[in-house]
Amino acid sequence: MTPVYEQRHNVFDSPGIFVFWCYFYDGSKGPAGDMQWCFSQVKGAIDDDVAEADIISTVEFNHTGELLATGDKGGRVVIFQQEIENKNQPQFRSEYNVYSTFQSHEPEFDYLKSLEIEEKINKIRWLPQKNAAQFLLSTNDKTIKLWKISERDKRPEGYNLKEEDGRYKDPNTITSLRVPVLIPMDLMVEASPRRVFANAHTYHINSISVNSDNETYLSADDLRINLWHLEITDRSFNIVDIKPANMEELTEVITAAEFHPHQCNTFVYSSSKGTIRLCDMRVSALCDKHSKLFEEPEDPSNRSFFSEIISSISDVKFSHNGRYMMTRDYLSVKIWDLNMENRPVETYQVHEYLRSKLCSLYENDCIFDKFECCWNGNDSVVMTGSYNNFFRMFDRGQRRDVTLEASRENSKPMQVLKPRKVCAGGKRKKDEISVDSLDFNKKILHTAWHPQDNIIAVATTNNLYIFQDKVN
Repeated sequence: MTPVYEQRHNVFDSPGIFVFWCYFYDGSKGPAGDMQWCFSQVKGAIDDDVAEADIISTVEFNHTGELLATGDKGGRVVIFQQEIENKNQPQFRSEYNVYSTFQSHEPEFDYLKSLEIEEKINKIRWLPQKNAAQFLLSTNDKTIKLWKISERDKRPEGYNLKEEDGRYKDPNTITSLRVPVLIPMDLMVEASPRRVFANAHTYHINSISVNSDNETYLSADDLRINLWHLEITDRSFNIVDIKPANMEELTEVITAAEFHPHQCNTFVYSSSKGTIRLCDMRVSALCDKHSKLFEEPEDPSNRSFFSEIISSISDVKFSHNGRYMMTRDYLSVKIWDLNMENRPVETYQVHEYLRSKLCSLYENDCIFDKFECCWNGNDSVVMTGSYNNFFRMFDRGQRRDVTLEASRENSKPMQVLKPRKVCAGGKRKKDEISVDSLDFNKKILHTAWHPQDNIIAVATTNNLYIFQDKVN
């Protein structure tokens, strides 16, 4: 996408001037407005009867976008690799094909507490690549693992002390020495666990985030956040602890946490009360006292029995430039400027038409669904999921939004996705869908955006859909 014009803002921020650049794109290719999104691929079985273990629980691109990892409720991690682009057919972007599949976690049993520990993968986070191998962190409710994914396409041949089948030779039969050589073989991708970080969380882990120093990472559960070193597995430092002395006084839990993308001393965590706390590890080893508290005053006119439930934040993500952060609650996405704590600078309604349905959503437990959100590569567009396999995009520059659907019916190669509209009441137009006919069992909780290109991945139950912008 080529910027039509760019607008420069000077934002005064002690001790100096903070300068940032906003890029605005012409309407014909607005990322969320008039850009045409096309179906690219769908992964997963078509069966209506979906096994619980096959339900996708996390989706994550690596830092270059070449690899795309998914985790599921069965404890498996599947990595897809982007194939080399065909220069003869530039309109067809390179596809993602299975690169490696491995069992990351197994079901366990805590005999002291008589609790089953699910194998479900809660989060995957890639580490920046430093050599030929790739590394990622994966976690279930209790245990975090560091995995190394490496390739082998050569094998040694010509041993002096061994036969080719591995049997050792009689030393007396060796009359000459030869130099072993490496000969080509079929590519083999190996996934091996390099570190296991266990026994540090009493409650279920909901977040992991790699620090910008590339040496440490944090893990968060309902009441505590721990800081780990990637090389040390037997100890971690507790940096946040909100557990009260008397559990009956508990009023909120931690829902998500993330490190700042550039400042290794800064991280944020969100709560079930709709607040976000920014902490600075330089101030204190235990960050119980936050540096900033981001909270929007509640509108009294919208106060109801469900207010506290729908204000709970399910995801928090820093923008790539580190200036903003995005939060997702049940009905909306909010963009916060790190220099302004009292209210968000942007608020986008994801499915406001569900406000009248909160009672039935409470009864079927959908009101507790945890939707994730993501930024595009230059922070100009945000994306999040909804029900009926709908997902939403919001163009920040043009203040435009679009609703798209991930469906097998729209799965012809390069088929353009048609914007969908939901009718909340009154007379329904021909191309609209009634709010009463939405399928709440079909939901998009997990989404990811390629860090450089307009390629997105959305998870619908056991299927992974990949879409791309239409290349003319």
